[in-house]
Amino acid sequence: MSGTNERVLSGIQPTMDSFHVGNWFGALTQWVDLQQTHDCFYCVVDLHALTVNHDPTAIKQRTLASVAQLFAIGIDPNKATVFVQSHLAEHSQLAWVLSCMAGFGEASRMTQFKDKSQKEGTDRSTVGLFTYPILQAADILLYQPSRVPVGDDQRQHLELTRDLAQRFNSTYGETFKIPETMTVVGNSRVLDLQDPTAKMSKSSPAGAVFLMDSNDQITKKIKSAVTDSDREVSFDPVAKPGIANLIGLLAAASEEELETIAAQVAGLGYGAFKQQVADALVARIEPIRETTKELLSDPATLQRQIQAGAQKARVVASSTMTAVNQRLGLLPESP
Repeated sequence: MSGTNERVLSGIQPTMDSFHVGNWFGALTQWVDLQQTHDCFYCVVDLHALTVNHDPTAIKQRTLASVAQLFAIGIDPNKATVFVQSHLAEHSQLAWVLSCMAGFGEASRMTQFKDKSQKEGTDRSTVGLFTYPILQAADILLYQPSRVPVGDDQRQHLELTRDLAQRFNSTYGETFKIPETMTVVGNSRVLDLQDPTAKMSKSSPAGAVFLMDSNDQITKKIKSAVTDSDREVSFDPVAKPGIANLIGLLAAASEEELETIAAQVAGLGYGAFKQQVADALVARIEPIRETTKELLSDPATLQRQIQAGAQKARVVASSTMTAVNQRLGLLPESP
């Protein structure tokens, strides 16, 4: 491994059968690049998926599918440590310790909790949803990363993580590395195909292209994407957000600069342009989809790889947790 060897940690939830291209172009392509230069820990955070109603059978399959897709997009388990959150009890143990240090007020100010609780009603919001950022802080601090790639919607949570780490260190002694934000590069704002004013989301199946979509499904979604009443392609995110979003998708799929692609497609008719976007996405997604299917056809091998990742992660997590318990004055199991 070359580069800085700084440790980087990031996680993704297994809440759907497939990641969408917003996940892929917005974050996961950076994960692939980072493993060449950093000591990367990538976690499928299945415990976070329990904050909403879930199907026990589905979450198990979705966790396997998430790991398979990570491998299929180019994450190499020999270069990066890929593991499942619930396989390490240390996550929950450290989350409890941090919960005992976090203030009720600072937890209640987390924007994501306020947004979700307002939509669902406070009475229907779970304690798990409220303490979600505390568990997220534990996920991070266990592995002593130098940097954490975060999008805009997670910056507040990383600030809480940093505050809790500094609070623990000042109270009990230096224990945690204070992680820095790593800016997510690339086309991180992939927008909904049906509502180009909103970020692409799994909650809008018609507006999202998923990595497990068939070629026909991908093409149909792109051709049905909302644009405007104009007829010729031009890049204008304000006046033509739908077209601008499709140009961004084409640039990401083609691995070209946005400005280069925008110049190449300027003046095309919408029909020809959408076909070009669809073809580019199909060419990139089809190998990922087929590799994922191949990996999922041998779940025993996939689970052995997950187990190996957990064993690598546990070396670091258990060391951190031992130090935390010593600082807290908890009685060790053996003298």
